[in-house]
Amino acid sequence: MTRPAADRARAARSGAARHGRVGDEPPTVPLAVSASDAIRDHPGPGAEPDAGPDHRPDPEPNHRPDPEPNRQPDPEPNHRPDPEPNHRPDPGAGAEAGATHGHGHGPAAPAGRRVRVLLAVLLVPCALAALVGLVVLRPTGGPSPAAGAALLQPVRGQVTAVEATDCSPGDGQGRCAALVVAMTDGPRAGRDLVQLVPIEPGTPRFTVGDPVVLGWSGGNPDDPGSYQVVDFQRGGSLAWLAALFAAAVLILGRWRGLAALAALAVSFGVLLLFVLPAILDGRSPLAVAVVGAGVIMFAVLYLTHGLSARTSTAVLGTLVSLALIGLLGAAFSAASRLTGLDDQTTALVASLGTGVDARGLVLAGMVIGALGVLDDVTVTQTSAVWELRRANPQLQARALFQAAMRIGRDHVASTVNTLVLAYAGASLPLLLLFSLSGRSLGDVATSQDVATEIVRTLVGSIGLVASVPVTTAVAALVACRERVQPEAGGRAGSPRRRARGRAASRGRAAPRAAPPAVPGTGPARRRPRTAR
Repeated sequence: MTRPAADRARAARSGAARHGRVGDEPPTVPLAVSASDAIRDHPGPGAEPDAGPDHRPDPEPNHRPDPEPNRQPDPEPNHRPDPEPNHRPDPGAGAEAGATHGHGHGPAAPAGRRVRVLLAVLLVPCALAALVGLVVLRPTGGPSPAAGAALLQPVRGQVTAVEATDCSPGDGQGRCAALVVAMTDGPRAGRDLVQLVPIEPGTPRFTVGDPVVLGWSGGNPDDPGSYQVVDFQRGGSLAWLAALFAAAVLILGRWRGLAALAALAVSFGVLLLFVLPAILDGRSPLAVAVVGAGVIMFAVLYLTHGLSARTSTAVLGTLVSLALIGLLGAAFSAASRLTGLDDQTTALVASLGTGVDARGLVLAGMVIGALGVLDDVTVTQTSAVWELRRANPQLQARALFQAAMRIGRDHVASTVNTLVLAYAGASLPLLLLFSLSGRSLGDVATSQDVATEIVRTLVGSIGLVASVPVTTAVAALVACRERVQPEAGGRAGSPRRRARGRAASRGRAAPRAAPPAVPGTGPARRRPRTAR
């Protein structure tokens, strides 16, 4: 028997023995296909190359001859040899580049749990203190009788006619406008009354169809002198604007936007139901503002951003910054001898008939006014730290802090300018009045009204600047001990990515099959493998 025939017979006997058909007639397998199959199947690391040009390598003992001799080799064969008999490939292979098998991690490391416990130890007492203050400082009574007597009852109406007339009968100057107002509610709903309004630069202009608000003093409802025009009705336009704002937030933010609107409602509820009534009830304005700001901060941040270590870090940074603003505000308000008795506060004291801590109102305005800007900065900084950590899990606390501070410096530069312009815009009429007074810039800056705005602006800006390194440092320490989560939506573990990972692993573990040998073109040699 020639040597090639002996090789084919030996291969047939090994395949029949594997299937229990030792006595069956072995199938005829073309020589070229048997050689290509032998190359593709990658025998173990002990294989030796052929010794001569006519030598055909012996197939492995468990080799099964190909039943389809004319088929073309698969570019990515499904047969995957196991170079390590006890190795079991991970089904999530390929989720991370360069990994031949996945590494399943359990819960977060103990250090991460210790950080969460530390955050809870720092924040839970503050939250409990805010709740206790909410109970202790809650308003117990209504406004004083003097305040109730001084207020006018609003009556709504609509202007049906406007005519120029004399302010006094027979003066012939025509410096007043006679408004015919049809009352839509109040003690004489459905009736018309005439109101004289002076035509002056400081009075508004009225046209037919304007919805107005009348103030009724409580006197004779049939006497026009018991009423006066005090304002326009703006409920409809404001409702449309609020609806437009809510729609924009929901379209862009979706569920997160809905949570933000709910947090906004909580903020208004705390201000209207606790802060304002408690101050009118005689409580300390600064204490009420601190408690109200704490309740708003905890409710808004956790409701909007969820209960997580990231949100807790932002809350902690906001608390530290608010405490700094309160201390600096109290110190510099006393050092600058700010009384807080501007025109609006003086009118409030006259309406209440009781004493009010005017300087405390200034400090309360500083704390509440800075809270919204602080929330923005602290949340942005914590989000920047966590995203940097996710983009590069190898970053440690120092590198995270330095990278996030570069973002924070840009944010602070723009936010401080925004804060100054916001206060300047709110005080624009006052600034115009002082610019016309002919006084020097130093005299204007040190006056009571302007100095109050300067202290409020600079104290808030200092707290804003301090919040960036404080929040960034805490966030870097917490984030570097957190387990890096996969991308949002779980895409790292999706079936498609796992399939790609398995295909990549197959491509690394099994090289592509060589083309079948053509008779007469040379021997088909098998490259020896190096044991791993």
